[in-house]
Order: sequence, then C-alpha cells, then structure tokens
Amino acid sequence: MNKAQLVEAIADKVGGRQQAAEAVDAVLDAVVRAVVSGDRVSVTGFGSFEKVDRPARYARNPQTGERVRVKKTSVPRFRAGQGFKDLVSGSKKLPRGGEVAVKKAPKGSLSGGASATVKKAAAKKTTARKATGTAKKATANRATAKKTTGTAKKATANKATAKKTSAAAKKTTATTATAKKATAKKAPAQKATAKKAPAKKSTARKTTAKKATAR
Repeated sequence: MNKAQLVEAIADKVGGRQQAAEAVDAVLDAVVRAVVSGDRVSVTGFGSFEKVDRPARYARNPQTGERVRVKKTSVPRFRAGQGFKDLVSGSKKLPRGGEVAVKKAPKGSLSGGASATVKKAAAKKTTARKATGTAKKATANRATAKKTTGTAKKATANKATAKKTSAAAKKTTATTATAKKATAKKAPAQKATAKKAPAKKSTARKTTAKKATAR
C-alpha cells in the first residue's frame, strides 16, 4: 500500500479524498517534525517513532569487502506496539467491519495533551529557576566565606601586632625598673660622701685651735 492507496482507504471515513489526503499529510508531517527535533511519538496500540544516534564505526563494503569507516549519524526508528505485534503474529484476530484495529485513546487523553505539554514546560522553567537560584546562593556563600576568611586573617594580624606591642612594653617597663634601681643605689653613696665631708672640716678646725692654744 502506497500513500495514494492509504488515502483511498480512509477517504470514506473522513468525508472525502481531499480531506483524507490532508489528514495523512498532516499526520506524517507532525511525526517527522517531532522525530527530527528529538521527540518520541508514541501511539498506543500502534507503536512509537523516535530518533536514535549511531556512533562512528567501521563497516565493510559488500561488493569489494573493503573496510570503510562510517561517520556518526542519527536515524529514525519505529517500534511496534504490543497490540500491533499481537495482530501481526495472529495471537489476536483483526476486527471485522468498521471497527478500528488500533485501540482508541482513552477519554480525556486527547484534550489533556496540550495542557500536559504546558505543565511539562512550566515544570522545566521552574526547575531552571531553582537551579539558577541555587547557583546564586552558592556564589553568595563563597563570597561571604572569602570575606570571613579575610576578616579572620586581619584579626590574627592584629592579635600578633598586639602581642608584639605588649612584649615591647614589658621590655620597656623592665628597663625602666632596672634604671630606677641603679639610680636608687647610687643615691645613698652620694649621701654618704656628703656626710663624710663635714667631718674633715671639723678636724681641720680642731687642729687650728690646738695650734692657737700652743702659742
């Protein structure tokens, strides 16, 4: 069955050959565009269309047997649904008359498709926003940590400077105390010298008095 025959097969069900051709074209175009963009098109009871990536590999030319390198590529793949497989294998009988071989979509699933897509898009946006917010918080935390580290280093430097200043002050205090002690020791010696000086004068006076008396 080719495309023209497919159109003829469904023409009576959709109201004419023109409507059938437009319906077939619209369905095929939607499937192709979705698969090319990387989406998976799944039809319950029929199968699914998806894009598959094939890595680079080596193959052999069937005519010459020469080994040829095949580049990385992407190919479409169709996987038949279980209902389709059962009908082809004969485990289930094909419905007669005007009954549809493929299971019909559950009620509400077709009308809810658009809303489900919108919900998924909204969920992705929310996840992206949360990720961005988390990244900003992490950056802020890093900046705060750096500032805290800088403050801690400054505090440590200030403590070291304070210790050095305290040590210098202690040394100065010790030097001052030593100087005071040395000054205190020298002062009594000077006083003793001062006391001895008057004694010599009195001895000289006595000697002079004795000489005068002898005359």
